[in-house]
Amino acid sequence: METIHFLGIDISKKYFNFCLINDQACILVQNQVENRKKDISAMFSALKKTFGISSKNVIVCMEHTGIYCNLLLDYLHQHEINTCVESALQIKQSMGMTRGKNDKVDAERIAKYALKNRLDLKFWKPEPEVIQKIKYLLTIRERLIKTRVQLQVPLLEQECFVEKRFKDQLGANCEASLKGINRDLAKVEKEIREIIKLNRQVSNMMEFAKSVPGIGMITAINMIITSGEFKRIQYPKRFACYSGVAPFEHRSGTSFRGKTRVSKMGNKTMKRLLHLAAMAAIKSTSDIKEYYHRKLKQGKNKMSAINAVRNKLITRVYSCVQNERMYQKIYLNQLA
Repeated sequence: METIHFLGIDISKKYFNFCLINDQACILVQNQVENRKKDISAMFSALKKTFGISSKNVIVCMEHTGIYCNLLLDYLHQHEINTCVESALQIKQSMGMTRGKNDKVDAERIAKYALKNRLDLKFWKPEPEVIQKIKYLLTIRERLIKTRVQLQVPLLEQECFVEKRFKDQLGANCEASLKGINRDLAKVEKEIREIIKLNRQVSNMMEFAKSVPGIGMITAINMIITSGEFKRIQYPKRFACYSGVAPFEHRSGTSFRGKTRVSKMGNKTMKRLLHLAAMAAIKSTSDIKEYYHRKLKQGKNKMSAINAVRNKLITRVYSCVQNERMYQKIYLNQLA
């Protein structure tokens, strides 16, 4: 039987450490390589020559570090090498109790994580180009909004505590910057809409999701990206869990009964967008408003009731997208 190799890689901006082990957990080599195309290619050529690794007998595992992974992932995809991109927290929690860390040790731990969980690993696949472009634009949009808030909020807070003439002068100093940010925001959102229009599948998903009251363009496209176009996360309950809006019990035996609450490990961006969507739906949609007040009458606190609305919106979006139909307040059964 051919020996399977596991290559653990700890990536940073300028370089990465790697550790190659076999299926007996024996360390074959550890080293550091610059995070450049030619060095990545040279590293794999050396490993192939020395240890005979190939796309059929090696599994590469690394932590998700955003764009720092891109060069390495491009090489692995071109050479059809099985690759696992895991959450750093997932790897850390699987190690049990550990002490100390450095790049060399981290690479070894990642390699051993891949060996230990080799039967359960989910291999990475590149996202469609349209999704990658939208993700980059959404990141820029998020930064622009944060910058605008940093300028606007202090100006609003000064209204009651600073002389009006001086306050207006301060506002005038930021006026050009705020106008520029708003123009850039409009430009980014226009580019997002144009990219979506060029892709029929994403455009259809977008329309189905937006048909649900309370769901806007940004929430819809974030749900599409986060769920992997509703393929990677196929069920609404799993999406709710990933987004940090699924309630979990906290009890042990008969003596400990903690409150049922959501996890803090969810996707905070998605959770915030769903919260805004829920608040909009409560204000503008009669059935959601009734549902919200019914939860309050049942003894739920406000945040629990809002969380129930968030879960209902997720379920509606999934139902519309997966059944390829627009949301209908009064659903007409086609079989009736």
